[in-house]
Amino acid sequence: MNLQEIQEREQEAIMPTYGRFPVAVASGKGATATDVQGREYIDFTSGIGVNALGFCDAVWADAVAKQAHTLQHTSNLYYTLPQIHLAQLLREKTGFDKVFFANSGAEANECAIKLARKYGTDTYGEHRTKIITLVNSFHGRTVTTLAATGQDGFHHYFHPFTGGFVYAQANNLDSVRACMDDNTCAVLLEFIQGEGGVLPLERGFVQELAALCREKDILLLADEVQTGMGRTGKLFCYEHFGVQPDVITSAKGLGGGLPIGACLCSEALGGVLGKGMHGSTFGGNPVCCAGAVSVLERVSQPEFLEEVRQKGDYLRGRLEQIDGIAGVRGMGLMLGASPSRSTAGEIVARCVEQGLLLLTAKDALRFLPPLNISREELGRGLDILTQVLKNC
Repeated sequence: MNLQEIQEREQEAIMPTYGRFPVAVASGKGATATDVQGREYIDFTSGIGVNALGFCDAVWADAVAKQAHTLQHTSNLYYTLPQIHLAQLLREKTGFDKVFFANSGAEANECAIKLARKYGTDTYGEHRTKIITLVNSFHGRTVTTLAATGQDGFHHYFHPFTGGFVYAQANNLDSVRACMDDNTCAVLLEFIQGEGGVLPLERGFVQELAALCREKDILLLADEVQTGMGRTGKLFCYEHFGVQPDVITSAKGLGGGLPIGACLCSEALGGVLGKGMHGSTFGGNPVCCAGAVSVLERVSQPEFLEEVRQKGDYLRGRLEQIDGIAGVRGMGLMLGASPSRSTAGEIVARCVEQGLLLLTAKDALRFLPPLNISREELGRGLDILTQVLKNC
């Protein structure tokens, strides 16, 4: 089928919930995608941070295929080796004590929310359920994680939303204090607000907030769905801030292209959720876990993370030199750039026409290339962006 035929069939069969670009991707390798017409694109999106090792990495694909030929699913009524292997590897690499496996970032965040509320009510009584999140945050698209999201634009159409969330200003400890009371069980934050515009939190604010949470026995929940798995040059972004959350959530890059989420908690919280209190039919699926093991074993290596930091520095340096870019922010290979002319959406659309896949985040251009992208591929993509901005 050609692009027009694909578009027509999509309109017939699929709910119109996505604003798609006029590209039908047929295959990919590394950081290069190929559409149904044979045209190639440099990929600076990695499937919105999912393809940590790019398209169809050979080692990852072999691990997934081997597991698919061995055991694809059993449900969580039984033990499976890939799930145990991944859990032990996550514990070893992070120092967290227990893991719950889900299918997405939103589901991982749902687990963190339930865990925090169960801990709060077990320890302090039924009133201890309120969770503070930050204005401009994004935590998912379920009814509960939409409620946790600190953006008014997401709080429409689906009332009633789950209650118990309040929103404090980022980088403003007084605002957080004003939201805290005896009913507060947790603070949920992203260290870099990805969907909110690629906006890193201030290190001092994060450290003061962590100290305040410890003082009041309020759990610190870190949404690392987009920032985790080496994306910022550390295995998880909290390592940049010198704090230790009580709970972190992971997804996106963890599976390398397959749907998996994880909620990791400290030893003190390991027994809070008992049998039947939470669950997932597909969570910890053997094939997804095999893919995740392949990703984690590689992105957690110090030399791999150092390469991510170096490539991030190169990407930032090149962006800062481009006429039409007003400012760059972020960490590692999670960067945002403010265009000084034309809109981010218009620029991305023109980049697609010229063979570069790029993202937006609010009014910013968002860069989430595969972590193993080559300098040559980065350079080719940046050359396209430079030319597009020159003609804006």
